[in-house]
Amino acid sequence: MARRRICYVVSSEMTVRAFLAGHIRAAAERYDLSVIANTPRALEVPAKTIPVAIERRISPLADLRALSKLRAIFRRERFDLVHSMTPKAGLLAALAGASAGVPARLHTFTGQVWATRGGFGRAFLKGFDRLTAGCATRVLADSTSQRDFLIREGVVSAGKSAVLCKGSVNGVDSARFKPDADARARVRARESIPPQAVLFLYVGRLARDKGLLDLARAFAGSEGAWLLMVGPDEDGIGEALREACGPAAARLRILGSTDRPEEFMAAADVFVLPSYREGFGNVVLEANAAGVPAIGTRIYGITDAIVDGESGCLVPPRDRAALAECMRALEGNAALRERLGRAARERALRDFAPADLSRALLALYDEMLDEARV
Repeated sequence: MARRRICYVVSSEMTVRAFLAGHIRAAAERYDLSVIANTPRALEVPAKTIPVAIERRISPLADLRALSKLRAIFRRERFDLVHSMTPKAGLLAALAGASAGVPARLHTFTGQVWATRGGFGRAFLKGFDRLTAGCATRVLADSTSQRDFLIREGVVSAGKSAVLCKGSVNGVDSARFKPDADARARVRARESIPPQAVLFLYVGRLARDKGLLDLARAFAGSEGAWLLMVGPDEDGIGEALREACGPAAARLRILGSTDRPEEFMAAADVFVLPSYREGFGNVVLEANAAGVPAIGTRIYGITDAIVDGESGCLVPPRDRAALAECMRALEGNAALRERLGRAARERALRDFAPADLSRALLALYDEMLDEARV
C-alpha cells in the first residue's frame, strides 16, 4: 500500500529547525513527507522542500500570490494531510487546503499576537485565527492554558482542539541542553563575567512584548548580578535596554542571534522570561534541562512551563517591583537556586521528552487520516 502523504507548511525555515525537525524525522519512517517554507534551499530534514514565499507580515498582494500557489500545489500533490504552524502559514494553508480538498488539515497555535491588543487590531487578528481554526479539521495548542484561552475567546471548540502530552511543540533535547561546566566557564570568560557572579539570562527575540524593558528596570537595582540578553533585536531596543539598566548597565551584555543557546543556558544561574504573551515558552524548558530555574510572568503558556515555587517563580506581567523582588530573592539565595534548578531539570526530562511528543503527534496523524478515509 502506498504511504500516505503529509505536508508541513511554515513561514520560516527556522520553525522547521527549532520545532519540527524531530517530528519530521519520526514521521519519515511511515509517511511520504514534504515541507513548504519561505526558503530557496533544501532543508536538512528527510522531506521534499517546496519553496513558497510566505511572508511573516501582512502583505495583501504577496499573501494572495502565496495562497494561489499553495492551492495549486495541494491540488497537484494530493496530500492526505497538511500540518501548518505560525499564524500566516496557518491561515494560508487552512484556506488553500480547504479549497483544494485536502482531507485532513491540522494547525498548531503557538501564541496569539492579538492577546495583548485591544480595539480593531485585536478583532482583526483574532478573526484570522478564528478563520484558520474554522478551515482546519483539527487544531493543536502548545499549552493547556493557551487552549483554554482560545476556547474562552471563541476561536476554537473543545472538541476540535487538543494539547499533546503536557504541552510544548517539541519538548526539550536533554542531550543538548544540560549542565556543562566547560560551556559555563567559556561563555563567562568570553563576556568578562566573573565566574562566581549570579547571571540572569534571557534568550529570544529582543522585543517590547517580551517584557524586556521591565526586566532591565528590575535589574537596575541589582548590586552584583549580571544580565545577559541573547537574540535578534527586532524592535531596535538595545539602547533603551542599556538606559533602563541605569547604574547596572556595565553588567549588561546584549548579544545577537545564536545557534548554540545551550551554551548560554549552561552559563546562567537564573533564566527570565517576563513576556506579555506566550504560547508555551519552550525556552524555559531548555534552561530547566540545563539545571537553571526560571522567573516568568503569570500568563497563559508560561504557567504551563513554570511551576511556581517548584521549578521557578511566577510574577504578574508588567509588575517591575514584583520582578525585581523575585530576582533579588534568587540572587541572594544559592541554596534556593540549586533546589529550584534541580527540580526544574527533573521535570523537564520527565514530562517533556521529544520522543513522547512525536509519538503523540503521529498518533494524531493516524487518527485524522483514518477519519478522513471514512
